[in-house]
Amino acid sequence: MTQKLAPYQSSYGDVNLAIGELTDLLGDKLVTSPAVRKQHGGGELTYHAMKAPEAVAFAQSTEQVAAIVKICASHKVPIVPFGAGSSLEGHIAALYGGICVDLSLMTEIVKLHAEDLDVIVQAGVTRQELNIYLRDTGLFFPVDPGAEATLAGMAATRASGTNAVRYGTMRDNVINLTVVMPDGEIVKTSARAKKTSAGYDLARLMIGSEGTLGIITELTLKLYGTPEKMISAVCSFDSIEQACEAVIMTIQAGVPMARIELLDEVQVKACNVYSKLELAQKPTLFLEFHGTDISCPEQVDLFKDIAAEFGSDDFKAATNAEARSQLWKARHDVYWAACDLAPGMSHLSTDVCVPISNFAKCVVETQQDIVDSGLIGPIVGHAGDGNFHVLLNFDENSADHMAQVKKFLDRLAQRALDYEGTCTGEHGIGSGKAKYMRAEHGAGLDVMFAIKQALDPDNIMNPGKIFYG
Repeated sequence: MTQKLAPYQSSYGDVNLAIGELTDLLGDKLVTSPAVRKQHGGGELTYHAMKAPEAVAFAQSTEQVAAIVKICASHKVPIVPFGAGSSLEGHIAALYGGICVDLSLMTEIVKLHAEDLDVIVQAGVTRQELNIYLRDTGLFFPVDPGAEATLAGMAATRASGTNAVRYGTMRDNVINLTVVMPDGEIVKTSARAKKTSAGYDLARLMIGSEGTLGIITELTLKLYGTPEKMISAVCSFDSIEQACEAVIMTIQAGVPMARIELLDEVQVKACNVYSKLELAQKPTLFLEFHGTDISCPEQVDLFKDIAAEFGSDDFKAATNAEARSQLWKARHDVYWAACDLAPGMSHLSTDVCVPISNFAKCVVETQQDIVDSGLIGPIVGHAGDGNFHVLLNFDENSADHMAQVKKFLDRLAQRALDYEGTCTGEHGIGSGKAKYMRAEHGAGLDVMFAIKQALDPDNIMNPGKIFYG
């Protein structure tokens, strides 16, 4: 199976016929105004070209989504699912027009099973809304990509974030999904049991499928007990290599880190200005430890000893909620801090992921590549799992800058693959990274394509994503 992949949609049907039927179904929840369509055609943070749909359907239930999909399928009209619009790789651009299905009104927390440590939510619930709801239960949901994303969108892009080193990604924290398939049929991928050996793992097939196989409308998620004690900390190193070696030894020593984030010196400079911090302008780790009143200090002491071995002598811990919140708000604001380094310029965020044993080499080579390219690009990484991000600042009116950006992105993706990694650890593919899929997956990409063709023969589900560069 080595055929060249190409767009396989037949000529799409008349979207106006679909809009007429959808208006009868949804009334004023079917919107065709240019402003709303434009808002749903790109996303606030993505650099990739936007393309507005012909209409936006605001769904309020799984059954309504199914009815919308059946109408679109009957007319062979493209469908693009939409959550919060926070994706980065062109996931929500309506490249072939059609109907955007907005799930943001589906915000019901259907059922909390505290005794089983799980919760059922509709697609439009965001991670922050869920954790606010759980605040007085002693439970929390740990996957934290930074953006206020919807939980269905997080599943669709296989999101992770700062807590992944301890709690895993969306792949690890979804028990069951309700999905509307390309023909409008409603499918549940599993039961509520924590494990099953019954057949194909359909949930894992849908997680990371980016809306190309179906629309996720409901999720059953794992929950965790809120730690008895949490300690955050920060420490700096003289070099990226020292910081990364400290991370590797910490992981190998079995210290159960909740968060272990790396900021290079350029990103630290940006955070100092934007978030009003006073950190040493050196490669720096932001850390968090979860445990009991006894185990948490023990973890801290063990990490301090490891950090000292690699030259860090400025470890600072924060135990009160206010100080911890300030530190992690600064971490979540790195995008805006990096943008402020080059006001008036364009910005593009990208990511790769490699085994942690190759993390330091990949980051150092990437830093040098940024310098050699004449670009500005702070680096921040989830050091505990080998994932890092580069936020490029550049002048899109400069042909030289644009050429350098394109070449840099290609080299970064190839560098990650050369180090036995992936072209994206958590941003996903969308349309922005589709051209790297063959190099990463080889014949495996043909298997993915065969699944896509089998489930969505008319290619109406988010066409132009994952497979086509």
